[in-house]
Amino acid sequence: MEEGSIYAIETFGSTGKGYVREDMECSHYMKEFDAGRVPLRHSASKRLLKLINDNFGTLAWCKRWVEDLGEKQYYLGLKELCDTGLVNPYPPLCDVSGCHVAQYEHTILLKPSGKEVLSRGEDY
Repeated sequence: MEEGSIYAIETFGSTGKGYVREDMECSHYMKEFDAGRVPLRHSASKRLLKLINDNFGTLAWCKRWVEDLGEKQYYLGLKELCDTGLVNPYPPLCDVSGCHVAQYEHTILLKPSGKEVLSRGEDY
């Protein structure tokens, strides 16, 4: 770890066995931060990428939000965006059936005087 760097520390809590794995149908996605220009074959891909850039940038989003924005037939475009690496899928995290899994995250900045927790809000 180096001074001036920002880190995300993510932990997962589970009421199950504590072995979290990706499972079930994926509903959450995020555009790759440093993806270069990739030629896209399908107009659905280009339309969806524009919608992502205009509304989410590199922040995570879910299919429901795309549908709320009026996009209906985007599955072919989403597949191409994922296949080319422009968008990454984030499937649900599961443990044993019937248990609950939660993710906790803090973002910290390492400064000369110590660490600063950037994700600490008024409700912390």
